[in-house]
This record gives sequence, C-alpha cells and structure tokens, in this order.
Amino acid sequence: MRFLRRPRTGAMPVAGVPDYVLLFTVLALVLLGLQAVYSASFVLALTVYDDALYFLKRQALWGALGLGLLAFTMRVPYRWWRLLSPLIMLVSVGLLAAVLVPGWGVERYGATRWLSLGPLPPVEPSEFAKLGLIVYVAAWLSSLRDKVTTWSSGALPFMLLVGLIGGLILLQPDMGTTVVFVLVTGSLFFLAGAAIRHFLLLGLVGGLAGALAVLAESYRLDRWRAFMDPAADPQGIGFHVNQALLALGSGGPFGLGIGASRQKYFYIPGVQTDGVFAVIGEEIGFVGSVFVLSLLVVLALRCFRLVAGQDDRFASLLVAGVMLWLAFQTLVNLGGVTKVLPLTGVPLPFLSYGGSALATQLAAMGIVLNVSRYHEAGLARAQPSLVTEGAQT
Repeated sequence: MRFLRRPRTGAMPVAGVPDYVLLFTVLALVLLGLQAVYSASFVLALTVYDDALYFLKRQALWGALGLGLLAFTMRVPYRWWRLLSPLIMLVSVGLLAAVLVPGWGVERYGATRWLSLGPLPPVEPSEFAKLGLIVYVAAWLSSLRDKVTTWSSGALPFMLLVGLIGGLILLQPDMGTTVVFVLVTGSLFFLAGAAIRHFLLLGLVGGLAGALAVLAESYRLDRWRAFMDPAADPQGIGFHVNQALLALGSGGPFGLGIGASRQKYFYIPGVQTDGVFAVIGEEIGFVGSVFVLSLLVVLALRCFRLVAGQDDRFASLLVAGVMLWLAFQTLVNLGGVTKVLPLTGVPLPFLSYGGSALATQLAAMGIVLNVSRYHEAGLARAQPSLVTEGAQT
C-alpha cells in the first residue's frame, strides 16, 4: 500500500526555516540524555575508572560532535544524499565487513562490533551504517516507482540486500541491531508500494531467519527463557529483567529523586546503555518517565508530519526511514526493560550511553531538519494537495 505522494518535477525550491519544534525537542533529549548517562553511570565510573565523570565526558564529546554534524547536515540539501547514496552504501558495507577483519575489530563483552581508529576511541560502524543504509534504501526504492511491485526488480533484489547487510550485522554478533534494521527496511519496502504477497514473504523469511539465529546461540535462548519466565532463575538468566522491573517499580509516581537510584549500584547490567530507562524510571518516577517519552513521541509526530506532507518521494522515504529507525529502537529497548519483549541490548535513542549512536542520530536529525526547511518553504507558498494511491496486491 502506498501512502506517499507522487513526485513533483522541477527545480528544488529555496530553503526556508527548519522545524523549530523538532529542533528544540532533539536538543532537550540530548540534554536529558547527558543527565541520565551521568546519573546511571557515575557509580560504575568511579569504581572502575576512578573518575565519576568518565562516561559523561565521553558522551558530551560525542554529543558536541553530533551537534556539529546536525548543523552541517541541516544545511546540506537533502537531494545531495540521493546522488551520494551508492557511495554511502559501499562505505557502510565496507565498515561492517572491516569489523570482522582480525586486528581491526575490537572485541567487548563477547562481541566484535567496534572498529579501532588508532589513538581515537573505537567507533561502532553498525550505528553509522543504519543511517547510510536508510539513505540508500530510500534512494533506491524511490527510483523504482511502479517496478517496486515486481519480483525481479523489486522484491528479489531487496531481499538479497537485506539478507547481506543483516548477515554482516548478525556476524558481529548483534541480534538487536539486525532486528531493527530488518524492521526499518521492511517497513520502507511496504510504504514504497511493495506487493502485499512480497511483503508477507519478506516477513516470513525474516521470522524464520530470526528463529534460527535464536536457536543457534545459547545466550539468545537464555534471553528468551528469561522473557517467558524471569522468576524461574532470578539470580541467573532472569536477573537483568528482574532488576530493571524492580527499579521501575521502586520509582513509583514521582521517583526517588535524581541521583538516588539504588539499582545502579551494580544490580542492572549495562545500566548506562540499554538499561538507562530503568534508572530514569526509578529516579523520576512514572510521571517523569512519561514526560521523557513524550519528547520521543513529539519527535516521531513531527517526522510523520513531514512524511505526510511531501511531494518528493525520496524525501518521504528518507524521513520515514529515520522516524522508523528511532521508533523501532525505542520500542525494542523499552520492551526489553519492561518485559514486553525479550532483552536484546538495543540502546534508547539520545538517552543511552554510546557515542557512535548519539552522533549518528544527531546527523540523521539534521537531514530531517533540512527536509523540513523545504517543506516549510513550500507551505509558505501554497498548501499542496494530498495524492494517495490504492493498495498494490
């Protein structure tokens, strides 16, 4: 089914002002994220690194870099990314493959997801690849037009592309990022007008591949067992999710106070990364957590406004890809912390510790803000009419 407008030909209009609501929402999330990272991590940082600000300083440096990238991408006309998409795709695949090369990839916590860059801190290529692949898939799908409904030009090459990239990410191994990548690209395939039978086939193949990946590794099976019954082994495989739930429950309506979390004292594994929302809930309670999540909802709604209001097919798919990436990653993270989904180690956008992730997310929001500059300029001249197309089966 297609929800996108027909593309309009002609020269690119003069850019206007960005969506300031979206911009200030992003800045607010970055500031809240810095506070959350410090509050969740200072006990671990002081114990392990003898520096309570260890994680905060690194996150702040990456945040400053990310804001610089946001300022840059907000000024670069978004159509340039379409021209550069093949090169971006090659670089993304190259980075994902480089992680698997012995001596280049950096192993942490049993996974090789980071790339060493000499004296610089290791970076996580899969985070940069998320944005790069969204750009490429948006450009490719927008160029297919009606061919997206065919098997030879649409479904088959799309499934091969998703399989190749998903396989590279899974080899790191990074099941959570693989799931997010498949969900985002599959959703873009649907929004671009894919035939329903092809979309369902993609879902079936992806589900079978995911089930095999879970069965192939014992620790993934343990996460599934912990999801099904965390009380069966509370000091073993169920420890992580039990402690996260305990933190959220301890927060009550208004929380224990900023900095007063008890579960961050080595009870929640990965407390500054995928477990940060548990500390947020414990310290500022249900009311504060709803406020934080409302900012992510506002971000998604402003992106959806751009998707629904675009005449440019590439711009619609590009913004939709960024929106879906952040939305799915939020849902997977919160689902794991609240036991709605199995834990997968996916960080919470803007709020979890992770420099590569934060910088890439800010760069992506800069691209979205650039799209909003042309959108707002178009609205100032005339309100375009919405053209929808029927379902393709």
